[in-house]
Amino acid sequence: MDDEGVAVTRTSDPTSTLQRTASGVVDGVRDLLDPGALAARIDPVAFGGALGDVAKGLLSHPLPVARRTAGLAAGSGRAALAALARSVGGHGAGPAPLPDKDRRYADPAWEGNAYYYLLRQQHALFAEYLAAVAQGVELPPVSRRKIDFLVQQAVEATSPVNWPWSNPTMVKKAFETGGQSLFRGGRNLLRDVVGGGGMPRQTTPGEFEVGKDLAATPGVVVHRNRLMELIQYKPQTEQVHEIPLLLSPPWINKYYIMDLAPQKSLVEWAVQHGHTVFVISYRNPDESMRDVVMADYMQDGPLAALDVVQDITGSDKVNVAALCLGGTLAAATAAWLAARGDQRINSITLMNTLLDFSEPGRLGVFTDETTVNRLEHTMRRTGYLPASSMKTTFDLLRATDLVWNYVINDWLLGEEPAPFDMLAWNADSTRMPAAMQTEYLRNLYLDNQLVEGKMELAGERLDLGAVTQDAYVVSAEADHIAPWRSVYKGLRHLGGTVRFVLSNSGHIAGVVNPPSPKSKHWFGEGADLPESADDWRDDAGEHRASWWEDWSPWIGERAGEKTDPPRLGSDSYPVLQAAPGSYVLGT
Repeated sequence: MDDEGVAVTRTSDPTSTLQRTASGVVDGVRDLLDPGALAARIDPVAFGGALGDVAKGLLSHPLPVARRTAGLAAGSGRAALAALARSVGGHGAGPAPLPDKDRRYADPAWEGNAYYYLLRQQHALFAEYLAAVAQGVELPPVSRRKIDFLVQQAVEATSPVNWPWSNPTMVKKAFETGGQSLFRGGRNLLRDVVGGGGMPRQTTPGEFEVGKDLAATPGVVVHRNRLMELIQYKPQTEQVHEIPLLLSPPWINKYYIMDLAPQKSLVEWAVQHGHTVFVISYRNPDESMRDVVMADYMQDGPLAALDVVQDITGSDKVNVAALCLGGTLAAATAAWLAARGDQRINSITLMNTLLDFSEPGRLGVFTDETTVNRLEHTMRRTGYLPASSMKTTFDLLRATDLVWNYVINDWLLGEEPAPFDMLAWNADSTRMPAAMQTEYLRNLYLDNQLVEGKMELAGERLDLGAVTQDAYVVSAEADHIAPWRSVYKGLRHLGGTVRFVLSNSGHIAGVVNPPSPKSKHWFGEGADLPESADDWRDDAGEHRASWWEDWSPWIGERAGEKTDPPRLGSDSYPVLQAAPGSYVLGT
């Protein structure tokens, strides 16, 4: 595909193939001679150093470990006695308390069969032991994050429900299907090992079509540059607000998480509530974009989009709503414009967006200095971070739901994944340009430059305090990528009045959050919110509704009077093609 998004067909050239092969050999030799590249291949997340710190701690204080090991042995003996009693009709409880609401253990055999009961007891004791041993070792903060992550992964991986010799449902399914489930499970395992990098499939390809089932809100592409396409959506009301709405998604995923499916689409919701909506659809980077940096994304992304939106609508002001990394860039863009005295952004909505990266939560496992150095070595050859790396990272942050759940379903039970539009989007991953990824991790995660007023983009130093527009900041209680307390900590650096909303959902469900009987959120607003996130939570009001329903009147009040809808495109920016465009379909 060329810089304008047009597909280009290339014929095979034996000379270029030979050159690529030779280059690959040279790169391989260079990796063998470069200790950094070798370390990046063997231990990309630098777990080895953290494990070494644990080993030193255990060797220097062996007695607590010995006591805990003895306690584990004693507990295992009591669990065996409890299981033996159950084998002869007893109902006594074992030494390890077991959660009642873990749906993985819904099969009655986990309580009624002595063998399975013992396995679950032993796993609970092991999990308690492993956590206690790890917590008993004094570690530097970076090593602590990595060891806590490894303990979590070990506990989740060793759960007896994940393995064929200890899952009663698998045995029952095998008998019910005459062994067919075992055959299908083995086939699925082979398929995923060969073609999926060893990770179980979460969705079946082809179940959802982008532009038909997903990203289906009617619209047109009105601008295209080397990094993004801009989509304008067709009005669905007789009149619209005079101030348009620009959506800024992250380029770490395809844009259509903001336009997932009918009745689940934030784009559709905004259009149906009388807004003229535009959304940025970023190109999936390849090796030709290795030198693209964050300033490029700002200039060819939000800044270029603002120019187009203003030309088409004739509005002097634009409301901006942004998600995750797209929100970080939107806030940075607002600060950049403020530094130049440009106030064309009327209000800003930030969804699950980190501005202060001092407490990154679980992602801190992957964002320390050593790991970033090794990531740079990994990206040096291709010029980008592979999409599979990003997806695997995020999947491991929720391994029970996004990995082991599908090990059970696909491999042990021989089933195909149930259709799920959100996971179909999740599987449609994107790459990250090498220069931008390095800059993003170093300037934000490592140095926290944005909130400290040290970050520069395109010749301007960014001051979030200069962003004086009204801001609507929504976070999610169960967000494992942008922890809500960290989101709250960052919003206090903004210079305007902020309405902070906390929803009862996770990172993605915090965006795909249509009205539901289960929806609720907490809210508070002011120019000076409490310093502590927990103090804010204690004072916040509760509302049993989706945050979409709270945001609609807020953004409506800041969108001006009603007027006739603008036409699609303009003389300067004519319609190029129907939405969802071409960039979103790039692989």
